[in-house]
Amino acid sequence: MIYNCASHIGKVRKNNEDYCKGEIIDTDFGSVGIFALADGGHNKGEVASKLAVENIIEFLKENLLQSSNIKIDYIDDIIKQAYHNVNNIIYEKSMSSLEFEGMGTTLVIAIIYKNNLYVANVGDSRCYLLNENGFNKITIDHSVVEELVKANIITEEEAKTHPRRNHITRAIGTDEMVIVDIFKKQIDAGNKILLTSDGLTGFVDDNTIKDTLLKDEDVNDLTKELINTANDVSGRDNISVILIEEK
Repeated sequence: MIYNCASHIGKVRKNNEDYCKGEIIDTDFGSVGIFALADGGHNKGEVASKLAVENIIEFLKENLLQSSNIKIDYIDDIIKQAYHNVNNIIYEKSMSSLEFEGMGTTLVIAIIYKNNLYVANVGDSRCYLLNENGFNKITIDHSVVEELVKANIITEEEAKTHPRRNHITRAIGTDEMVIVDIFKKQIDAGNKILLTSDGLTGFVDDNTIKDTLLKDEDVNDLTKELINTANDVSGRDNISVILIEEK
């Protein structure tokens, strides 16, 4: 697999509260890709997002890969433990002083091993999969507008301009406990996996993102194009993307 991770402050914000990172670890049993992206908010969002990404990647490396063995059979439990660990770190930090009070972050991760894609999320940062079945969102947003769409109160188109479109219903670090959603997909060579913050998906429609990813360009150029498109359309938010291509 190959990947590129990029984050941009956008055109309006004074600081970048997004953070993303990826690692590919070679083992005797094959390569494991671990990727994480977070969109921080409220007080010290940039602190929360970095803490979330750095700590969840380290936790997953330490607990998935032990003594040259990959504990893939326990991956759901390990992912849940990883999210609870990160939630505790950020929650305790937020309680430590007024400077960090109320801080929190979204967090979406992807783990790739032997044509299996494992995805987990809290908040409205998303994971998409582009394969022979099209371009599909794997994650479910934990947001007010997602609940309104599910209840058929508003349409997906109306959700994009709804006044509460940025209000999430679940976050890392805002409460003592967190509930994480976990998904599993089969992937094949040529498939592309996109992790992204709402700085992209909140302003650029899925068809435009899909058309970009279908281009015969490397992941570095495609990542830049997605960010440039978001900035051209709006630029009102930080934009972060991780694009992975299975080989």
